[in-house]
Amino acid sequence: MPSRALDQILADPSGESWAILWRAGADGAGQEAEIILGDVEDVALLKDLPRPRPGEPVLGLVPYRQITERGFDAHDDGTPLRVLRPRGAAACQRVPVSELIAALPTETVTVTDERFSVEDEDYAAIVQRVIEDEIGNGEGANFVIRRDVLARTDADPAVAALTWLRTLLTDERGAYWTFAVHTPGHTLVGATPERHVSVQDGRVWMNPISGTFRHPRERAELEPEFRAFIKDTKETEELFMVVDEEMKMMAQICSHGGRITGPHLKQMAHLTHTEYLLDGASESDVRDVLRATMFAPTVTGSPMENACTVIKRHEPHGRGYYSGVLALLELDEEGGEELDAPILIRTAHVDGEGRITVSAGATLVRHSDPRSEGAETAAKARGMLAALGLRERPEVGYEVQLASLPGVVADLAARNEALSPFWLSPQEARPDPLLAGRRVLVVDAEDTWTQMLAHMVRHVGMVAEVRRWEQVRPEDVVDGWDLVLFGPGPGDPTDGSDPRIARLRELLTARLGTGLPLLAVCLSHQVLASLAGLEIVKLPRPNQGVQLPVDLWGEVRRIGFYNTFVARPPGDGGGAGVAAGAAVSVGGRELELAVHEPDEAIVAMRGPGLATIQGHAESVLSRDGLVTLHGLIRHALA
Repeated sequence: MPSRALDQILADPSGESWAILWRAGADGAGQEAEIILGDVEDVALLKDLPRPRPGEPVLGLVPYRQITERGFDAHDDGTPLRVLRPRGAAACQRVPVSELIAALPTETVTVTDERFSVEDEDYAAIVQRVIEDEIGNGEGANFVIRRDVLARTDADPAVAALTWLRTLLTDERGAYWTFAVHTPGHTLVGATPERHVSVQDGRVWMNPISGTFRHPRERAELEPEFRAFIKDTKETEELFMVVDEEMKMMAQICSHGGRITGPHLKQMAHLTHTEYLLDGASESDVRDVLRATMFAPTVTGSPMENACTVIKRHEPHGRGYYSGVLALLELDEEGGEELDAPILIRTAHVDGEGRITVSAGATLVRHSDPRSEGAETAAKARGMLAALGLRERPEVGYEVQLASLPGVVADLAARNEALSPFWLSPQEARPDPLLAGRRVLVVDAEDTWTQMLAHMVRHVGMVAEVRRWEQVRPEDVVDGWDLVLFGPGPGDPTDGSDPRIARLRELLTARLGTGLPLLAVCLSHQVLASLAGLEIVKLPRPNQGVQLPVDLWGEVRRIGFYNTFVARPPGDGGGAGVAAGAAVSVGGRELELAVHEPDEAIVAMRGPGLATIQGHAESVLSRDGLVTLHGLIRHALA
């Protein structure tokens, strides 16, 4: 059937607002694209996104600055939260991709004045500062800092977008969405590999992608370099860290947490990534799901709240739509709302004056190489720049399916052997009769690991409530709770000028004074150790996103660690003669210490009605996480 909406767009590209969307598998085979022709409205908040009508989806353009709805930091660059609504069902049509490609313009669009917003040397210096000043001081595990390729065109932005869309549809591969969206002053065109979040039939899906293999120029180099990438520790840890961060979101919005499947490969024309798929059941409104998941850690970092602060500190200007999402809201056959939201990466933004911006970021971790991370941003921009005619198109030879190479599937699957079986399996409740019904207050110290902790304690039958540290007063922890679980967070545990650290000290002291049960994790473990008079030191090399085997009083457990600071056991300053059983006291309770001998770090403490752990038993990196957390809770409540 001819598409009148497409014909109208092609006849007068800049005369209307429109979207052309190819969504992988949206029609079951990926053979059709969707056309929306309609009107634009700018709204203030995600809750204002209008409800779609039958056969009339709503498309939201969600800028990065919208993350301030969660109370997080961002430059306010004025980029609008924009809604495209069709003018009736006739303005929403599907067209075969082959026909779409044949109809799109083929003329050359001239692009000039290409340059980086931040040159290579300056970007490398930013990377070094983030590693040393942010990760090195405990502000987080990883951060994504972007830079932009800037250019301009004298062509009509709508015509340019249609032309570049044709190139992306023919030359790119492996995209989740390939799209062009034209509205007054803001035109987007791209081929993004990554689903951020989708909701269908009461189920939420997220798709963290991290770890980047840059295809070499020579075909002979492809296989050996790819095999080295699959086994690369940095690339593997990057993916695990973003999975952990998205699992925090899943634990918050899904009634039974989230389940992990994968890893898989996402192979594109210039790059190949590794990815996991997360899913879980939820009854939340799609707007609430979208708000709670702003935005992907693959484009921000972790912990999320502090990552936004770090981004604002090191990026001088706002991100526009980069790292935001397109949000397509539709109705299913029963009238329920569905959501499909890809991340706005590998995307060109063209403003009304013909200024072009293509943004790309690199995930910075403790062992990042500054020059390599700069090269990664350039590689991530290459696919879009090739569509603009600024880079070579993909070379012949990349038609090989990397996942089909001998041993690759097995090597990917082997990654899961080290992960928590709890998060790799369905998580129906398995109450412990000794814990069932016990009430737990979980104190959030600005890191939503607490959502995963709350989910795990509910799994064993307890009743958990999570509250932010600012919302908890000393009198709140004195009674009314069978257990108070003090959570992790970023920063220096010895910085008494930090209101969050000061409040944690105050709350821990109040709970200790009651003699009632408490459990402290990571940052709170360090703060409690300082209350016990133990020395807190900064590690020369942070343990951010690593799994360590630690001896917890005779039981060796493999636990995920995200820490820059550690508590040291009492001794002569060099650790000589320190035994794992050495004891100290706090609040009248004698504590037994578990010491990780390789770095002389206190990894756990326990005493009457009290237990702590430096690592994250809730992490997907904690193969023995559930049994460890369960044991610590039972000890504290014994």
